[in-house]
Amino acid sequence: MAESRSNRAAVQATNDDASASKLSCVKKGYMKDDYVHLFVKRPLRRSPIINRGYFSRWAAFRKLLAQFLESGISSNETAQPKKQILSLGAGFDTTYFQLLDEGKAPFLYVELDFKEVTSKKAAVIENSSQLRDKILGANSSISVEEGQVLSDHYKLLPVDLRDIPKLRDVVSFAGMDPSLPTFIIAECVLIYLDPDSSRAIVNWASKTFSTAVFFLYEQIHPDDAFGHQMIINLESRGCALLSIDASPTLLAKERLFLENGWQRAVAWDMLKVYGSFVDTQEKRRIERLELVAHDAGKSIIIHLINLVFHPFYVMGKGISSIYEHYCVTYAVNDAMGIFGDFGFTRGSRESMNISSAMSP
Repeated sequence: MAESRSNRAAVQATNDDASASKLSCVKKGYMKDDYVHLFVKRPLRRSPIINRGYFSRWAAFRKLLAQFLESGISSNETAQPKKQILSLGAGFDTTYFQLLDEGKAPFLYVELDFKEVTSKKAAVIENSSQLRDKILGANSSISVEEGQVLSDHYKLLPVDLRDIPKLRDVVSFAGMDPSLPTFIIAECVLIYLDPDSSRAIVNWASKTFSTAVFFLYEQIHPDDAFGHQMIINLESRGCALLSIDASPTLLAKERLFLENGWQRAVAWDMLKVYGSFVDTQEKRRIERLELVAHDAGKSIIIHLINLVFHPFYVMGKGISSIYEHYCVTYAVNDAMGIFGDFGFTRGSRESMNISSAMSP
């Protein structure tokens, strides 16, 4: 794929697709989010298949984030130890405001994106008392022109993630403490960057944060029938997945982290995540929300899991293997020794370590 086919504005527009999909889920009762509607100009009603797929992605993210926020807390502790969250390519995500309402907000939450995106988000925050009142205080400020929101516990800042020295400066300006436990989010972000930039970001994060979890959600398997069509459709919109050939499989996703300084990494495709990690009660609840044609095999789950981020994919050949084209990867650095039971298996031996990752 040619880098010239990756258009910055088109990639940024996928943020609108994600927000519209989330709002569709919220309106149907899949999840609660009192703020996403503020960022969607034209609400769309997604199909039950897309709604359940987006829910699966969201549920996996929130469950791993909850594990992070609970880590290092002993049974006799009442105060939450200081933690921080860094969201790369945050778009119009509203997780900080949700966590605030739930009483689970970390000590510091920092969101980074291109200035075109952060300026739009800053404008929405400034013009909505529902958001503005939650962050404004004596030390708070909003600048739409600069694409910045600054407050004691929440920062929104513009940066091109490919510029590592600038990224380093912005994170320092935001007041992030490299010694604090840090949860790093990158959902369909690194895949749009060139491979060298993606690796550099992963490496920088490992060197910067000694106690951290890196949450990655993106596409895999570009070489089969569905993957090939996926690439064609994305490139036709100017959204080339520039890094997908550098890490096209689950093993390659794990190696991306292990070869760039992370202590351990685990990647699961979304079928496995949905079947083995998303809470059973939650699955039962959301399956009652909308009618979907059921069958006896795995294809229903396959339909539910996919079209999660890009609802414009053309469905056709290879429908039985669509679930293989999205995955969640998490990587861990654990200098403090607080993430021993973190992850999909929650206490079981991790499926991947450094020595096995380097084996053929």
